[in-house]
Amino acid sequence: MSKRFLQALSGETLSPPPFWLMRQAGRYLPEYMQTRAKSKNFLNFCYSPDLAVEVTLQPLRRYAMDAAILFSDILVVPDALGQKVEFKTGEGPVLEPITNDAELDALDFDLANFHEHLKPVFEILRRLSGEIPSETALIGFAGAPWTVATYVVEGRGSKIYETVRTIALKNPAFFQRLINLLVEATSGYLIEQVKNGAEAVQLFDSWAGVLSEPEFRRWVIEPNRAIVERVRAVHPDVPIIGFPRGAGPMYVDFVKETGVNAISIDQGVPLEWARDHLQPLACVQGNLDNLALVTGGEVLETQARRILDVLGGGPFVFNLGHGIVPSTPPENVARLAAIIRGEA
Repeated sequence: MSKRFLQALSGETLSPPPFWLMRQAGRYLPEYMQTRAKSKNFLNFCYSPDLAVEVTLQPLRRYAMDAAILFSDILVVPDALGQKVEFKTGEGPVLEPITNDAELDALDFDLANFHEHLKPVFEILRRLSGEIPSETALIGFAGAPWTVATYVVEGRGSKIYETVRTIALKNPAFFQRLINLLVEATSGYLIEQVKNGAEAVQLFDSWAGVLSEPEFRRWVIEPNRAIVERVRAVHPDVPIIGFPRGAGPMYVDFVKETGVNAISIDQGVPLEWARDHLQPLACVQGNLDNLALVTGGEVLETQARRILDVLGGGPFVFNLGHGIVPSTPPENVARLAAIIRGEA
């Protein structure tokens, strides 16, 4: 059976469009919370094939999305590189910050050891490729270098990214070393994901929108382009989706200069602009406001139908502008699925 998601990424226009949702496996589902309770911490959860496979399958059972995405986290990469990473209740991820060459040298990166650490992730993909429905595509993913670097340097999530941006401006040689390391590690990670069953991969650059244009070109476009080239050298036919969230008009240059097959857009991107400027270049994925999904009712109906009307005439995958939030009622996701499929 054909996989509609992969058809759309290849440039086909499909009606209704395929859909999946970022963080479709997550805390909004009661069955996820029951499974999550079986693990002592979040990293252990990500490295537990039985649990990760189960939560990846849960939204498919409810909503029959056209794609499943590997259940993991972007911070398994710095964890596998040897940086101390913890997920603390009420705080989120906490890392030992790396802010200079000496601390970076202490990581002692070795690709074989890196992949050995990530073997549970590759097992999850192998198992999922055999357990998801035949018409469902399997997506692998990684954080893009800039976004991962914000956590590596800041030591946690941030709202203004003052520390990492200042270091990138004051000590670009060090920061370039860090980005180069993340390009190498992330490329190898995605190549192995495809070898183990991923049929498409997405690069999440969630904090790309905080950068100026010159910084965006250096720390977002160039590293993503390098990863695309490295993955394509080994897997030339695997579609790659970019998501430089908050890029604004720089989405166009990102698509043109990285060579991604598809571009995922945030909810701030005007639909007609995306149709006119992005769809001629690549498949567009997006971009429902995740809080419209929380709200439901007429708000959800109106926003979802407008997205379908404007973007449905070209290569398109329906998704959110960012991930599902924990307060999302599961019945609203069911309603959205019905709207997308023309059943409501």
